[in-house]
Amino acid sequence: MIEPHAPAPPGAPPPWAGPARLPVRPGVGRFLVLAGVFVCAACGLVYELELVALASYLIGDSVTQASVVLSVMVFAMGIGSLFAKRLRWHAAAAFGAIEAALALVGGLSAMALYAVFAWTGDWGGIWAHGPRCLLVAFSLAIGLLIGAEVPLLMELIQRIRRQDAGGAVADLFAADYVGALVGGLAFPFLLLPMLGQLTGVLITGTVNAIVGGALVLGLFHRDLTCRARCLLVIANLTVLGVLAAAAVLVDDFERAARQAVYGQDVHVALQTGIQEVVLTGGTHGRPLDLFLDGRLRVSGRDERRYHEALVHPAMYGEHARVLILGGGDGLAAREVLRHPDVHRVDLVELDAGVVRLAREDPRLSTLNGHAYDDPRVRVSTGDAFHWLRGAPRGGYDVVVADLPDPGITASTKLYSQEFYGLARRVLAPGGRLVVHAGPVSSRPRVFWTVDTTIRAAGFEAAPYRVGGRDSGFAAGPDRTTGASRAPRDWGFVLASASRRPVLRLDAHELPLRTLTQAGLEADGRSAERMRVGGTEVSTLVHPRY
Repeated sequence: MIEPHAPAPPGAPPPWAGPARLPVRPGVGRFLVLAGVFVCAACGLVYELELVALASYLIGDSVTQASVVLSVMVFAMGIGSLFAKRLRWHAAAAFGAIEAALALVGGLSAMALYAVFAWTGDWGGIWAHGPRCLLVAFSLAIGLLIGAEVPLLMELIQRIRRQDAGGAVADLFAADYVGALVGGLAFPFLLLPMLGQLTGVLITGTVNAIVGGALVLGLFHRDLTCRARCLLVIANLTVLGVLAAAAVLVDDFERAARQAVYGQDVHVALQTGIQEVVLTGGTHGRPLDLFLDGRLRVSGRDERRYHEALVHPAMYGEHARVLILGGGDGLAAREVLRHPDVHRVDLVELDAGVVRLAREDPRLSTLNGHAYDDPRVRVSTGDAFHWLRGAPRGGYDVVVADLPDPGITASTKLYSQEFYGLARRVLAPGGRLVVHAGPVSSRPRVFWTVDTTIRAAGFEAAPYRVGGRDSGFAAGPDRTTGASRAPRDWGFVLASASRRPVLRLDAHELPLRTLTQAGLEADGRSAERMRVGGTEVSTLVHPRY
């Protein structure tokens, strides 16, 4: 692409150090370069945030994924900057080539990661590290290309008009950081809700290619050889063509990938603004499955076993006023409402879209017994932690924490000592709290950390577990899409601030399908036999999960 200049005479400045031959005044040219820096910085940060968000959705543990992406990318930016020193002789052509490559790699990164997730099945076995390696590879490639931009842009700015190095660096970084701010805000508030992950990053790549190509071919075309101009035009047109084709096919790709993940009978798939919600099955003898961000959260095959074990031990005693934290699917509310002496059920769910689906979808509303049609149920939308801070003191006889697994980073604060302290404040004297605490057999330390944390908040606790009794056991708030990753049991902690609670079902003995008094007592003894000592309290500033 680049034809070398003839060697400069001894003592003369190298040819790339001379002033650029611009078609506009230097002041206008300098402004256009800084505007290009602004746009390219915004695009670069969108690529970075897209990798973090998609990896968190597909792999989980947002802190780990963000740490991997950011650390690898910053490291790669340093390597890219060092590499770009060798390209300063031909800064304009090199910058154009780098922007074309960055637009292609960044624009297609989301589709590539989603394709690997969809068509390699469970992320275990030989693929256990494959998607993470791909994530690291994209982070490394994008970081290298972003890092190479800065020295080349500095060279282009100095060729337009020489100034002291400190002033040039200040101008360049000001445009870069402001662009990063715009990109960082545009991703969650504009691109993600309006366009989605795949289309949003494809459009970002398109903007990146157009701006990079226009800046070089329009402003610095006189510094390029004819061959370099032709190759840059071809490269940019090719990149734009690939991105445009991907944008046209993105809906078909997403449908095919979704079917690869969830099967052929997907009947609801929506992005609520908080998470992706997918409903499958419910017909032809297949159980209804609810997926949130790719993780199986409800399966009609065994959800009753989970929800009966979660709700009914806590309902032994006074239970006129019940608070459910989470449980937007309405299934915990269904079990609570089976007790005729319940006067009021307050349900706090983060995602209004899940509540709307549970209320309006005929299959899911049938599964939850049309719980939201019951006038005793009142729904609040918001974060459970913040909601508890404003809840009335002593207002509830029972609090049911039907929340995601404590190992998921976004849920960590909902398993903290501070959270349980707030829950204790809203309980009436003699009230009970029941918490889903993750699988006992596969993650015992996490489970017993929850138990330790609840006790530190001033509760007496009675742990118990419900084990899988058949090969179809594959559901629960801590399950994933792969059956091999399904928990072999669910763990719960029943707690009371006044005295150690007893594991007992209501004296009126509701007709339960899966839970018996003898089985519940055995479940408590089984959990105690698996107790892990030495666990520490989890707090907001020092999470232990």
